[in-house]
Amino acid sequence: MCRIFAGQDPDRYTLETRRMRLNGQSTSIRLEKSFWGILDEIAESEALSTPAFVSKLHAEVLELHGEPKNFTALLRCTCLVHLENPLEAGARQIAAE
Repeated sequence: MCRIFAGQDPDRYTLETRRMRLNGQSTSIRLEKSFWGILDEIAESEALSTPAFVSKLHAEVLELHGEPKNFTALLRCTCLVHLENPLEAGARQIAAE
């Protein structure tokens, strides 16, 4: 079992930093490449660029809960929610059409 996890390509968990604007503020976000890949997919499914999706998510979180204490953790959990709810993602795409 551990070979499935331990044997994965190290490139999947290499950190990647992307510069973007969150609601007008320039910032850098550092995540593992695997998470960036998932965020890219989510953004594409929402017809947004990844920076636009991340900025929109940040704005919505601010509105609902205030400033998140750990935004990168929120992004990782966003990826998990996306992977755990594939039907919901498909329903959003159908509704947008």
